[in-house]
Amino acid sequence: MNIYKVAILGAESTGKTTLAKKLADHYESIYIPEFAREYIENLNRPYSLNDIVAIAKQHQQNEKDAMRIANKILFTDTELIIAKVWCEEKFKIVPDYISEHLKAQQYDLYILTANDIPWQNDPVRENPDKRDYLFSLYEKELKNLKANYKIIDGTGETRFLNAIKAMVASGFIFF
Repeated sequence: MNIYKVAILGAESTGKTTLAKKLADHYESIYIPEFAREYIENLNRPYSLNDIVAIAKQHQQNEKDAMRIANKILFTDTELIIAKVWCEEKFKIVPDYISEHLKAQQYDLYILTANDIPWQNDPVRENPDKRDYLFSLYEKELKNLKANYKIIDGTGETRFLNAIKAMVASGFIFF
């Protein structure tokens, strides 16, 4: 069976996880949670460049495992564009592993979440004043990859419905 892959990315606190969960529920499939959150919450020290590579590797493994049980569509909460931009911004370097795997990753659709949801602070989030800047970097990466992407805005149910419309407009989702 062909599994369509939809990656959800965007700046911090833009509803990626909520959207991924709702879409997976709606399409009776699954989503891959953002592994970075779990990983960083369990560190007893500041994260490093090597930690971002470890996060990227585990997220990819989680996605590979999920492909075996997904029902037609697999939603992933973040992916390697986030890791690349994070490395550039935080450490001013992108590890070869991330660069090489970013070029090879394939998603049928990227959903880029707009910054129109109010910031919600939590211990893992770092950049409340850089969301527009990060959004522009993510969009630049998507354009460089010549990726099929849609920007999703709106709050609550409107955001969810806009995501469904974007999936339908992309031609591979018909509901």
